[in-house]
Formats: sequence, C-alpha cells, structure tokens
Amino acid sequence: MTVTALEEAPSCATDPQSGVAAVVERAIHGDRTAWEELVNLYSGLIWAVTRQFRLSDADAADVTQTTWLRLFEHVRQINDRSRVGPWLATTARRECLRTVAQRRRVVVTDDESDLECGDLPQPDVDSSLLAAERATVVRAALSQLPPRWRDIMALLTADPPVSYEEIAQTLLVPIGSIGPTRRRCLRRLQTLVEV
Repeated sequence: MTVTALEEAPSCATDPQSGVAAVVERAIHGDRTAWEELVNLYSGLIWAVTRQFRLSDADAADVTQTTWLRLFEHVRQINDRSRVGPWLATTARRECLRTVAQRRRVVVTDDESDLECGDLPQPDVDSSLLAAERATVVRAALSQLPPRWRDIMALLTADPPVSYEEIAQTLLVPIGSIGPTRRRCLRRLQTLVEV
C-alpha cells in the first residue's frame, strides 16, 4: 500500500478490518473514490496472483479486469466485507485457472496419435470420500479460529501461495507477526481436529 493510499483511507490504517469493510460498504453505495481505494489496496495482490501463474501480459490484464468485474457484480453478496482481499485473491486464482485451462484446450497437430490418451488413473471412491471428510473437518476447525487468523491461514494456504509481503500488505499486519500467528493457528487447528 502506498503512503498516499494510507492518507486517503485513515480508517483502514487504524482498524484494518472495519476500515476495509467501510470502504467496501461505500463502494456498494456507488462511491467512486471507495472503488479507487479498493483498486489501490488490492491491485498488487491480483497482479501477484497472475504472476504466479506465469500468464502473458495480455492474459494477466484480462484476469485482472475480470476479477474487478466479478467484485462489482458480487460485492453485495460478500458477507464479511473486511475479507474482500482474500475474496479477490481467490477470484483472481480461479480466473487464472480458467485462462490456463482455455489455453490447454487448443492442440494443433496433424497426427491423430498425439491426441490419444491412455486411461488415466482415477482415485478410488474411498480415498475421495476420506479426503472430502477431512476437508470438512478442517473447514469446521478453521471456522472456530479468530477472523484475523482465518484471513492469514486463507492466504497462507492459497494455491499458488501468497508471499508474506503480500499478506502483510493485504491484511495490514506486521510481516514479522505472520510466522508466529501461523504457528499458533496450526497448533490450535491440530487441537480442534484431534478432538
């Protein structure tokens, strides 16, 4: 976040969660400067996500534009408005995956044998069910963590991963606090999952 962005949004600097939520609320009500603040706050995060997918500049620009369009379309549906950063990161990641998948669909070849695929191994039903059950247990445990911890864990477990610098910038937390908070989260999650 730039110094000017902090000067323009003092509420975000004093209380990051309520500040971001207030900016989102103003954006919902049509405040153009609120949208500009959101773009200033989160453009770097979205570009970082696109860089992790090694998209071309044109594809990265398309993903960025689509991500902002998705926010505009769905901003009223975000329950916890202070979590707009993780929402944008997830949306950008999904758009990157969609772009990569579209690029993989195009196969130029004159040899039909290149297009033949052998049977790919599929996971057995039991392992799929166990994985789904584990995911449900972990999500339930995550929901019991404090909101700030959930935000940090969501960004730390993002695929592709988000750097500590981006997390610090997105959540407005000191970079040195991320590692210790991560350890506390993991210990607490372990306790909750074992119970």
